[in-house]
Amino acid sequence: MIMPVSLEILSAAAVSGFLLGASLIVAIGSQNGFILRMGIERSHIFVLCLVCALADTVLIIAGIAGMGAAVASRPGLLQAIAFGGAAFLFAYAALSARSAIYPKTLAAAGGPRPALAAALAQCLAFTFLNPHVYLDTVVLMGAYSTVQTDQAAKIAFGIGASAASFAWFFALGYGARLLAPLFARRLAWRVLDGGIAVIMFALGASLIGSAVHQS
Repeated sequence: MIMPVSLEILSAAAVSGFLLGASLIVAIGSQNGFILRMGIERSHIFVLCLVCALADTVLIIAGIAGMGAAVASRPGLLQAIAFGGAAFLFAYAALSARSAIYPKTLAAAGGPRPALAAALAQCLAFTFLNPHVYLDTVVLMGAYSTVQTDQAAKIAFGIGASAASFAWFFALGYGARLLAPLFARRLAWRVLDGGIAVIMFALGASLIGSAVHQS
């Protein structure tokens, strides 16, 4: 006879998933830097935040469903993603560096926005061309979910982890609006784009290093 899982167990699993998800997501990375920039520009915030959160949710579900072991056992796949992601990050770092040298200001009325298709393409690249996202969501989340011995508790764990992703990306995207007055000045854009360029270059170099080390 299958015993029902108590509400306390489900709540604990959900909280555990939320805290682990938050600890992995709330970090200065390429995806977060992109969402921050789009949030400041008020460009397609809802759609981009939704795409990031849904992508995390799909990967978390995959990890809990047992795909983590399959990904971890194929280092060649992660290496290919690493090299592709590094190339993309280096290109974005160069564009950010150029923007830092020739900064713009944020018009109060908004100004021109990047096309939605282009913004989505960049968002998806930041998400899926980063092998660390698979290690964090699919492998690590999948491994940690095995602590939950009951299927309902695993689902609660996944819901909690996904909720952390939704909460973080929408808070980052819409919270960035508070910085809009600051970014009416060119110096602020110079600092932001310069910082993003450094972060993207460092992450790209890190991906290359990890891929070479695994080969």
